[in-house]
Amino acid sequence: MDFRYSDEVRRAKDSGQPLVALETSVVAQGLPYPDNLAAARACEEAVRRAGAVPAPIAVVDGEVWVGLEDAAMRRLAEGKEKLLKLGSRDLAVAVATRASGGTTVSATCELAAAVGIRVFSTGGIGGVHRGAAEHWDISQDIAALSRYPVAVVCAGAKSVLDLPKTMELLETAGVPVIGVGTHELPSFYSRESGLSLEHRADDPEAAARIAHARFELLGQGGVLYTVPPPEEAALPRNEVELHIASALADAERQGVRGKAVTPFLLGEMAKRTGGKSLKTNLALLVNNARFAGALAVAYARIAKR
Repeated sequence: MDFRYSDEVRRAKDSGQPLVALETSVVAQGLPYPDNLAAARACEEAVRRAGAVPAPIAVVDGEVWVGLEDAAMRRLAEGKEKLLKLGSRDLAVAVATRASGGTTVSATCELAAAVGIRVFSTGGIGGVHRGAAEHWDISQDIAALSRYPVAVVCAGAKSVLDLPKTMELLETAGVPVIGVGTHELPSFYSRESGLSLEHRADDPEAAARIAHARFELLGQGGVLYTVPPPEEAALPRNEVELHIASALADAERQGVRGKAVTPFLLGEMAKRTGGKSLKTNLALLVNNARFAGALAVAYARIAKR
């Protein structure tokens, strides 16, 4: 299909500059306005400061855009119209019906891979939801990570998930999970989860060598880099768990299901922590984007050797 590119991304592609894909569901559904717009701009700037070019991905009026001009990003952020939350399965519907929406991890991975972008920065991935044994709520993100050759930089899986089961499913799917400067899986809001990681990379160069070997030498799928949130912004794990348990009970009572669960829980967390979780979310998004930018630069350098 034909992709549309922002001027900045088109120039970068033409000149061979390293690119970093950014999801836009966090703008369209994940954060309130105007924090969502501020976060998007801060992430883009963090990628640029690292020496790469940001490429936020979205569907606008049925067209897939790689890189968004300011007016389109603002349109997603303000949410004055119906905006879809787009996983891989929803892309065809959005294109065919000329809809608009923000891409989640799965859709962003797929579209980034389609245009040759090897690095993607997000907040946290989806995975196995708590209680999945009863309702089988498992994110499309796992399948996308397994299939598409993209290095995904995140702060672990979202705290609202069943993290041990998510890790087991990632292993089953053949997705390597690499701790960035840590041997413990971060849990989005918190720097720790109690879950050990077998593999670790301490700098962008080491991370890039792993991704390059996986994609270019072995022809395998994605790799997940987990970056702990900044220490000064991270929340205590026990405090987060208490809030999540209470918020999940509220979601069950209110009949919140499927795609609506994560936005609901993010909103509840912000209220229950007096806004501290929102600050953590913003801090980790920018922190991840910064590392992703450095990773993209290192990957491009290795690819040219």
